[in-house]
Amino acid sequence: MGEIKVSPDYNWFRSTVPLKKIIVDDDDSKIWSLYDAGPRSIRCPLIFLPPVSGTADVFFRQILALTGWGYRVIALQYPVYWDHLEFCDGFRKLLDHLQLDKVHLFGASLGGFLAQKFAEYTHKSPRVHSLILCNSFSDTSIFNQTWTANRSLFYSFWLMPAFMLKKILLGNFSSGPVDPMMANAIDFMVDRLESLGQSELASRLTLNCQNSYVEPHKIRDIPVTIMDVFDQSALSTEAKEEMYKLYPNARRAHLKTGGNFPYLCRSAEVNLYVQIHLLQFHGTKYAAIDPSMVSAEELEVQKGNLSISQEEQ
Repeated sequence: MGEIKVSPDYNWFRSTVPLKKIIVDDDDSKIWSLYDAGPRSIRCPLIFLPPVSGTADVFFRQILALTGWGYRVIALQYPVYWDHLEFCDGFRKLLDHLQLDKVHLFGASLGGFLAQKFAEYTHKSPRVHSLILCNSFSDTSIFNQTWTANRSLFYSFWLMPAFMLKKILLGNFSSGPVDPMMANAIDFMVDRLESLGQSELASRLTLNCQNSYVEPHKIRDIPVTIMDVFDQSALSTEAKEEMYKLYPNARRAHLKTGGNFPYLCRSAEVNLYVQIHLLQFHGTKYAAIDPSMVSAEELEVQKGNLSISQEEQ
């Protein structure tokens, strides 16, 4: 059994943070699953959106750490949506249901792309105050060559059995030698992948490969942090460079290692970069943290910054 799944931290998380299920569409089969932790008085929380293979609990290490520092954090798992517009409309309804006018979004891989599309979708009446994009991309055409060499495959995801869809996704997981923490992260993600049904997998792969790109002029005023890794990941160097070009003023959070799932295997670094990103909103109505916790939390960030800079020297 995977180390993470039986770890005290994960079991503590599952026993203390309830999983909520919410329906906001007319179709009762479209169920949002989410963990909502931290002070409810915060009206602009940080929301985590998972990758194709992920569930809401892949961010449990962020939820535990950030709520401990006074943040309100929500981790989501999307219903079955087959196109980006449908997702954006459903997500807007979810925010309305939760009575959240604006939010900060952390998106991993597909989650990051959907976060950008939602910011673009709501640009006339903004709902996204900032973005953290982890191992993410801005144009789905990068997957046309890798996942859908045969273009007809894209149109047949919905027809394929679950085991074939899982095989497609597992092909993007690291197969070479990795350190124990990364190996544990991969094991956990494989377990989470196994928990997803055929329609969930097929719809997410469809969203991942459906021809679409981000229109930067619609979201150029949103503060962005781009978080990526220097070691092997499913994201090509070209895709990373495209993100840097798209957001020339974005903050960059580079991790030397971390693979596809740094939020699991390099959680301390990821959590630190998330805090640094959110610091700029402290003292405003868009702060994601309880004001009474700011001074202590800022001290922790400064300590973390100091230790990182010392390691790099």
